[in-house]
Amino acid sequence: MIRISQLKLPISHSREDLERKIQKSLPVKKAFTYEIVRQSLDARKKTEKKFVYTIDVSYNSRKSEQEALRKINYKNIMSTRRGEYHFPEPGNQPLKFPPVVVGSGPAGLFCALALAKNGYCPLVVERGASVRNRKEDVEKFWKTGILDPRSNVQFGEGGAGTFSDGKLNTLVKDSSGRIRAVLQMFVEAGAPSEILYQQKPHLGTDLLMGIVESIRRQIESLGGRFLFRTQVVDFLCEDDRICGLLLESGEKIPAQAVVCAIGHSARDTFETLYRRGFSMEAKAFAVGVRIEHPQEMINQALYGEKENPLLGAASYKLTHRTSLGRGIYTFCMCPGGYVVNASSEENALAINGMSYHARDGKNANSALIVTVSPSDYPDDTPLGGVAYQRQLEQKAWELAQGKIPVQLWQDFQQGKASIQLGQVAPSIKGAYQLSSLHSILPDAISAAIREGIPAFDKKIPGFARPDCLLSGIESRSSSPVRILRGPDMQSNIQGFYPCGEGAGYAGGITSAAVDGLKTAEAIAKNYMKIQ
Repeated sequence: MIRISQLKLPISHSREDLERKIQKSLPVKKAFTYEIVRQSLDARKKTEKKFVYTIDVSYNSRKSEQEALRKINYKNIMSTRRGEYHFPEPGNQPLKFPPVVVGSGPAGLFCALALAKNGYCPLVVERGASVRNRKEDVEKFWKTGILDPRSNVQFGEGGAGTFSDGKLNTLVKDSSGRIRAVLQMFVEAGAPSEILYQQKPHLGTDLLMGIVESIRRQIESLGGRFLFRTQVVDFLCEDDRICGLLLESGEKIPAQAVVCAIGHSARDTFETLYRRGFSMEAKAFAVGVRIEHPQEMINQALYGEKENPLLGAASYKLTHRTSLGRGIYTFCMCPGGYVVNASSEENALAINGMSYHARDGKNANSALIVTVSPSDYPDDTPLGGVAYQRQLEQKAWELAQGKIPVQLWQDFQQGKASIQLGQVAPSIKGAYQLSSLHSILPDAISAAIREGIPAFDKKIPGFARPDCLLSGIESRSSSPVRILRGPDMQSNIQGFYPCGEGAGYAGGITSAAVDGLKTAEAIAKNYMKIQ
C-alpha cells in the first residue's frame, strides 16, 4: 500500500478533482483504488483555504505496486502498512456468569459491544433510563427545573457524552488500531462514514441517540442484556475477589468479572468503593465557566468569512499558562451550540455544552477551565476533588436558585453583577439568570479567567468583547478520582475492572470507548467464552 500525504486541494474541489490529483501524484499511472485516511483544513490564508489529505492507495495488481515502490522519491509518498485491530484469543478460565458492565456510557457500551461480538454475552446495568426515555426526562428538566437524579444529562444510556457535541477526536496515541475500530463501530451503528477521516469528527446529540440505540440492539442480538433504572449499591467480595453486585432492589447478581464504567459523576458509587477498600486516589481536573460568542464572529476570525457551507461552523482550541502558573484552556468547544444545565444532584448546579449535528445555533460556546489539583481540595482523601466540585456546584445553585448564572465579561472583569445583556443573547437549554458569577469562584480561578480571556483575544480577535457571556459552573470536565488498576486492567480486588472516564482513564467519547475495548480484551485474555 502507498500513502500520499500533504495532498492539497481548494475547499470547493470535487471528488473527480481529488482522483485526478491522486493520479498525478502516483509514480506509476495504472489502475488503483484509494481510501481517505485523513482530511484537515489549512486556513492560514483566508482567501485560499485548502483541504489537506492523507490518502492510502492500492494498485489493482501487485506488479504495479512493486513498480511504483521502486520509483518513489518524494517525501510525501511512501510505503505503508496499516495496523488492523485484533481481539485476543479467549483465555482458559471458565466463566460461570456473564461479565457485568456497570454503566452504559461510551466506555461501558463499547466494552459490552466488544464482549458481545466475541461470545461473552455481557449484562449491562445502568442506573438511568434508556436513551429515548432519558431524552424526555432531560427536556422536562430543562423546561420545568424538575430534576430526576437517576436520569439526566449525566446518567442514562449513552452517558454524559450523549448530551454534548459528540466530538470523536482524541489525543490518544494508539498503534493497535483501536481508535479506527471504534470509529468503524460508530459507522456500523449509523454514523456518517466521514468520521473515519475527518480531522475533528463529530456526531451531535441528535444523531448520537439513534446510534446509541443501534449499539444496544447489536449487543442484545449477540446475547447481551440491559437493565435500565437499576442502581448498584454495593460490590460483594470474597478473599479480595469480586463475587457479585447488590442492587437497590435487594437483588444480588453473581459475577466473576465486573467492569466499573460508571462515568465521572457517580459520586455515590465512588463513596461505596472507597468505603469497601478499593484502591483509589484524588486526581487533578479543571473547573471554570462556559463562554459564549456569536458563531459568525468565530467564523470570521478563523475562516475570514461569516459563513461557509463547505466548512460549517468554525471551532477552536486555546491554551494559556498564567503568570501564577495555572493552566487555563478551552475544552469541549461546541460550534453553533448551546449551554445546558447538566445537574445531577438536588440543590447543586453544573453546566455543560452541546451541539446538534448541523451545528447551526447562533452562538459558539466552550468550557473555559482552569486546572486544579489535590492541593486545592478541602481534604486530602481520595474523594477530596468530589467535595471541591460539590462546594462550587452548591454555591452556583444558591446564586441563582437553580437557574444558570450568566454574567457579561466586562462585568466579571469589574467584579459587579450583570443587569442587562449586550448584543450577545444566551443560547441556553434550561432557565438562566443574569448574576454575579465571579462571587462564587475561588480567587485563583477568577484570576486565571481574567488573565486568560485577554490572552485568547490575541489569537481570536473579539474573544474578549465586553458583552460575551460567561455561565457557570463548569465542574465536570473530567473525573476527580482515579480508581487504581494494574497492567492486567484489574483493581486491587481481582475481577474488578475500572474503566473509562469515571475511573480516571479517559477524557472524551473516543478515548473512553478505546478504554472499553482494552478492558474487554483484558477480560477475554483471562476467560473462556460463555458456553
